[in-house]
Amino acid sequence: MKKIILCLLISFTASFVMAQSGLKVGDAAPAFTATDNAGNKLSLNKLLKENKYVVLFFYRGQWCPYCNKHISELQDSLQTLTSKGAYVVGVTPETNTAISKTVDKTGASFSMISDGGYAIMKDYKVDFMMEEDAVEKYKTYGVDLTKNNGNAEVRLPVPATYIIDHAGKIKFMHFDKDYKRRASVKTLAAAMN
Repeated sequence: MKKIILCLLISFTASFVMAQSGLKVGDAAPAFTATDNAGNKLSLNKLLKENKYVVLFFYRGQWCPYCNKHISELQDSLQTLTSKGAYVVGVTPETNTAISKTVDKTGASFSMISDGGYAIMKDYKVDFMMEEDAVEKYKTYGVDLTKNNGNAEVRLPVPATYIIDHAGKIKFMHFDKDYKRRASVKTLAAAMN
């Protein structure tokens, strides 16, 4: 029953996605520096010097069953991606406490970044502002986005995945306002050939 309620909530959110379009293939990937859930300082520029690709994906939160499924699939096939020279990074507006819940649910062993100020989401043009009535509706189902995100201004990302090549250009992008659709590991691996 809880899963059905969350799916209804996610559907409710989908109607509030603004006109974001994400960055495009061939665009320069905006540089970022952040600390991941393991306390490691990550810099996109450094990651690109040390890896052939960076797989950067955005997810809404530990409360989202579609996000958790996607993260679990990435974890299950992590070797497929790393064997292609990829470093995987997840970005969420949630706090590190909520990221810990995601890791517990999915077994994710790759870097996860709390983008509490929404800077990375904004730079990649995937963020949208939640309407106050939607935020309140989520609370009636036990999902407190202001608590999970640690911020009264509740923004969420459109689920998106970018593959950034060694030159810092976006080689692949999956951006779909339908929260149910995510880039498969097979598709990601094929884009790195």
